[in-house]
Amino acid sequence: AGMNGTAIENFVCVIFNVSFMNCTWHVGRTASGDTQYFLYWKTSKEEDFTGCQNYIKDNYGRHTGCRFQNVTIENKKAYFLVNGSRSGQNIQSISDYIILEKLTPPLNVTVNCTEASHGCEIRWQPPRTSHVKKPACFKYEIVIENK
Repeated sequence: AGMNGTAIENFVCVIFNVSFMNCTWHVGRTASGDTQYFLYWKTSKEEDFTGCQNYIKDNYGRHTGCRFQNVTIENKKAYFLVNGSRSGQNIQSISDYIILEKLTPPLNVTVNCTEASHGCEIRWQPPRTSHVKKPACFKYEIVIENK
């Protein structure tokens, strides 16, 4: 339901520092200045939606993003709902979204160099994440600089 072109576009959520999530979107192509959007999310079909408490706004005061704290996704899915209105008319709903996670650096990095072997052993643990728990999901690149 809703007028064509009123649904949000380019909906992306980025998780960072393990438990913070920023979601952003573009206003629909035909959305007027009085269109307002409201974002809700949850991690299971059984639980209630949580509404955004900290909106990002554009120059017209329309919601174009949200900042969430204390986010836990772990092995669950994320369900999003965006609704709103413009001059009393409903907006179209969305079906596509992207969730990205900016990872923290690896933990407990240790370097042990010995003259006898003319080499170094470098060890670390995977970074903390909000939902990826499999070590095989990570690939690492080491850049060594001589100073």
